[in-house]
Amino acid sequence: MAAPVPPIDDAARQLLELHRDRAERLLNAVRAVVLLLMSIAALAYAPTLTPALNRVNIAVLAPALIWTVGQYLFFYRRMRLPTWLTIVNPIVDITAVSMIVGGYGLAHKTSLGLKSPMFLAYLVILGARPMTSSWRRASFVSTLAVAQYLALLALFVALGRVHFAVSPLDASGTPLISLLDEGAKVLLLIVAGAVATYATLWNERLVMQYSGESRNREQLEVRLAQAQFQRLKLQLQPHFLFNTLNTITALISQDRVQAERMISRLSELLRQSLRGDSEQEVALERELHMLRHYLEIQQARFADRLRVTFRIASDTQQALVPNFLLQPLVENAIRHGIAPRASGGHIEIEARREGDALRITVSDDGLGAATPGDKGEGIGLSNTRARLEHLYGRLQRMQISSAADGFRVGIEIPYRLAGERVTERSA
Repeated sequence: MAAPVPPIDDAARQLLELHRDRAERLLNAVRAVVLLLMSIAALAYAPTLTPALNRVNIAVLAPALIWTVGQYLFFYRRMRLPTWLTIVNPIVDITAVSMIVGGYGLAHKTSLGLKSPMFLAYLVILGARPMTSSWRRASFVSTLAVAQYLALLALFVALGRVHFAVSPLDASGTPLISLLDEGAKVLLLIVAGAVATYATLWNERLVMQYSGESRNREQLEVRLAQAQFQRLKLQLQPHFLFNTLNTITALISQDRVQAERMISRLSELLRQSLRGDSEQEVALERELHMLRHYLEIQQARFADRLRVTFRIASDTQQALVPNFLLQPLVENAIRHGIAPRASGGHIEIEARREGDALRITVSDDGLGAATPGDKGEGIGLSNTRARLEHLYGRLQRMQISSAADGFRVGIEIPYRLAGERVTERSA
């Protein structure tokens, strides 16, 4: 009845099946209420009905009610209902309606069955298909409803139990069956089935389109974050390079041999930096190795005026940290805290694990800020803060403590090893 829908990705299919599962549970509750009301009505009218009609009611309503209640006992404790219920339930419903119509017609008068309002139950069953079925199952159920009703008409005609009248007026108030009415009912069933199938197909296409747009939006967000992250790195690396070259330039006129050593160390540092340029995170051990190359260059300039202490816990060596994280923090301490002082100063780098968090601290006892509490974030610190936000969102924290007697940067990020992922990210 409809063209095939394009394949749905796994995420969209799981979402669709989850909503169908909930709809099937709700529909079964409605089925139970309707069957219960019909059973009560059948009991109330039982004294006025013939034994044959009462047997039809019992033969149809009792198994249908048992089947409906049995689903609660056997399947509703599961997280998900069996998928075959979405096809078995409508088959049971349509067959039950057909049995009532046919049973009434065979047990009493054909006109009682064909003119019964039970025919409307076909339409109700088809109307629920978009909520619980795939378009293929909806198409099958729609075809089944038309086929069963046509089979009933054919059975009545074959048994000679139906007499048609051309005009609906002639059939009104008589046992005659209007040929025009029956044709309209069959046409109505066909149209209702086609609408149910198309509505189910339309629902699947909406889910597929929404899933595709969501996936594209997520990919664009990831690309944007990567582009922003790369932009921050491109800002940071020239900043470090220019400062280091200025240091080497200052040494050339004072100590050419030492300047050549610094150039050699800088070359090694740049090679290592470019080697891991595409990586957003590296092991802390590797980051410290890079930092020591940088400190060798700076200590060649400051000599005894620069003292560095590492306090790195052994269980943090393989923890992942943002690539090129420590160098701008140490450079900030040297440039603003140590370099302006004639006596130099001391920098302490600490890393430790606290539960699920990795805490890294870079502090110095230099000049600090001109005004206590002033964060004084330049390119290095502002880029570091932005990179942490891009990588970890609300799972990171960067605190700056500034006073006249020193400067301290504390960073907290999730403790993770290679291969592990952040469980939550919210930029």
